[in-house]
Amino acid sequence: MTTSESRADGVPAEGVSRTLIPALARQPGHLFWRASARVSAALAATLPAGVDIHAYTALLALAGGVTRSQQSIAETVSISRTTMVKVAAGLSAQGLVSRVRNPEDRRSYALTRTPEGALAARRWRRHVEDLEDSITQGFSLEEREDMLRLLLRIVGPDLAPDTPEPLLDSVGFLITRAHFRMHRDFMAALEPLRIEPRHVGCLTALEDTGPIPQAELARALGVSGASIVQMVDDLEHRGLVERRRRESDRRTQLLHLLPDASDVARQARELGTSVVGARMDRLGAAERRRLMDLLVRLVSAP
Repeated sequence: MTTSESRADGVPAEGVSRTLIPALARQPGHLFWRASARVSAALAATLPAGVDIHAYTALLALAGGVTRSQQSIAETVSISRTTMVKVAAGLSAQGLVSRVRNPEDRRSYALTRTPEGALAARRWRRHVEDLEDSITQGFSLEEREDMLRLLLRIVGPDLAPDTPEPLLDSVGFLITRAHFRMHRDFMAALEPLRIEPRHVGCLTALEDTGPIPQAELARALGVSGASIVQMVDDLEHRGLVERRRRESDRRTQLLHLLPDASDVARQARELGTSVVGARMDRLGAAERRRLMDLLVRLVSAP
């Protein structure tokens, strides 16, 4: 399983709130955003020191004694080349892979899993299984299988044909892959509006709640205080949100939407519907409802 690797998108902060604003609970993009954060939090809370999830997936891609280039491994397990370079160096230093210059391209390296690497993969697998149990805690076996099936329908066509079977059976991996692709495509679609996906949730939440303090918006979105400050700063600079002192308590600032905000939010949501719909339309209507219900439960679980 991998995380989406980009942590600069206002990723929700676990432990802040698991409550979903109704308007956002109906948006698949927001649910995948929150679900991806849940996976990231589970990674930090479940995996013991010394167990690297990216290294584990790389070792899976080297099963069977094959020798592969770093680039092909990165593509197979859906991690960036930059991350793969660090992972390969770490695995080599621990003696878990042998790393030599790729004879087909002397600028790159080829990796082969060592016997110690095979043992490490088997040893680490139980920790990854604990991670999966943590993510889907409270789900029945049928519900977990439903989620896997539906996630594969959404993200499967974008995965490498040789993606290791344990990753195809990982709710966490499939959620982070779906979020990564949706976020990337939505980011590109929003460029003309000069906002980012994280800002759309802010605008939608403020339309739903009316003027609220910054800390309350952070709780509503489930993000950290530092993340919400940056997000509101961005929207203030864009001329969409304004901080105003509360009349009854001058120490408290309320966030108010400015006149252009509603139109920008509407356009952004239309773009989001188009971008996310391109993937969600791989499911039938009943399947979409089922996946949305399961994502809400995953995000809202204690």
